[in-house]
Amino acid sequence: MKKTLLFILAAVATTTGMAQAVVSLDSCRRMALHNNKAIRIAEENIRGAGYARDAARAAYLPGIDFSGGYVHNQRQIALLGEDAKLPTMSFDPKTMSYNYNILMGPDGKPVTNPANGQPIPSEVAVIPKEAMTYDTRNVFFGAFTLTQPIYLGGSIRALNQIAKHGESIARSLKDVAEQDVLLSVDEAYWQVVSLVEKRNLAQSFVNLVDSLRQSVVDMKEEGVATKSDVLNVDVKYNEACIMLTKVENGLSLSRMALAQICGLPVDSQMILSDEASENLEADMTIPVVNMQDVYARRSDLEVLRKGIDLMKSKENLSLSAMLPKLAAFGSYSFSNPNVNNGFEKKFGGGFSVGAMLTVPIWHWGGNYNKFRASKSQTAAQKLLLEDMEEKVSLQVSQAQYSYNEAFKTYDMTQHNMKSAQENLQNAEYAFKEGVLTTDDVLAAQTAWLKAKSEVIDAQIAIRLCHTYLSKVTGSLK
Repeated sequence: MKKTLLFILAAVATTTGMAQAVVSLDSCRRMALHNNKAIRIAEENIRGAGYARDAARAAYLPGIDFSGGYVHNQRQIALLGEDAKLPTMSFDPKTMSYNYNILMGPDGKPVTNPANGQPIPSEVAVIPKEAMTYDTRNVFFGAFTLTQPIYLGGSIRALNQIAKHGESIARSLKDVAEQDVLLSVDEAYWQVVSLVEKRNLAQSFVNLVDSLRQSVVDMKEEGVATKSDVLNVDVKYNEACIMLTKVENGLSLSRMALAQICGLPVDSQMILSDEASENLEADMTIPVVNMQDVYARRSDLEVLRKGIDLMKSKENLSLSAMLPKLAAFGSYSFSNPNVNNGFEKKFGGGFSVGAMLTVPIWHWGGNYNKFRASKSQTAAQKLLLEDMEEKVSLQVSQAQYSYNEAFKTYDMTQHNMKSAQENLQNAEYAFKEGVLTTDDVLAAQTAWLKAKSEVIDAQIAIRLCHTYLSKVTGSLK
């Protein structure tokens, strides 16, 4: 927290009126990493993946739920349509058993019902209809339930592995985003430095042509040069001024682009530490690259490797659908009215515990085909990783060749610069002696300008090639 506060204060001091701050390449990198929106998005994705991992871990623990409700019924429940008349029995000591109380006729035989031929009881027990009618028009109910997974076919473990790999992938994607930002910062930074050097070069060229123009004007007054010579030099001087203006405009735009990448206002006034460097020559040797180390360091390849692990976990998740599942549960349920002690118009309930086993038997190959689809996705991810490793190998080779070529180009531009400098000195001396014309001097000055510009481009190219090689080898941190 303290470091973040100090960083913000430094950034504010940079963007306000406390003079123009001198910033280094590392400072620009830190500001860009701190303010870049893509990196902040990646950080949020990491945070979200962590929450998903915690959610998957919670599946191991028992869950407690409550459910409740209210039901309004139009009618009451009546178990009897009318009063019920039940026959009674009396104990006969002679037979030592209970016998129905039957109505006996004068002949000593039971009197039967003409409708159905059944004996008519002499006594009955009456159950009124109202006694078996219950008021269920307003029913309240609820239940607390605890569920503990015991074995779900390995699905919980697979979900935890998926969440873990997802978080690792999110972290690797953040590394990829950081490396992209660092590369863009380096490109913008050295673009500014390059244009500063070219602005100084353009100003030197303007001064050089202006000095020649003054000499030609003096020679014209002495009758040595012609008006055509003066006009020719004037045209070249105007071209040099236009070139200087274009370089200054490009430099202003490049500074704005660098400030935007660093997360600062585009009108921020920054002086780069390498602007004042008189020599941009980089003493950098071509590193020896071990491709196995490159594969291990590359964050984008790590994303693919974690993707393979994630796909394998999805295979296990698909396999769990074909395995038995066992869970234990306990609950406390209650209702009003309740039937714990007859029918009571008040809340009452009780506990219950149990276990549930589910065994998949036949689903017409649906679950098995899902499992095979997951295995195919894993195989495709492995092939993608192999393809990316081959492309990375080619990418590293190309970066090494470009780095080596940048050094060779720089050596050639240094040689050309010495030749152009010597040629310019000879041309100026010969012009003063009257041996060469203004066209010859202008051509020598233009050649010197081109050679010096190529030297600047070669110096910047070496640094950019070094940054790019660091990125493709996974060592740009």
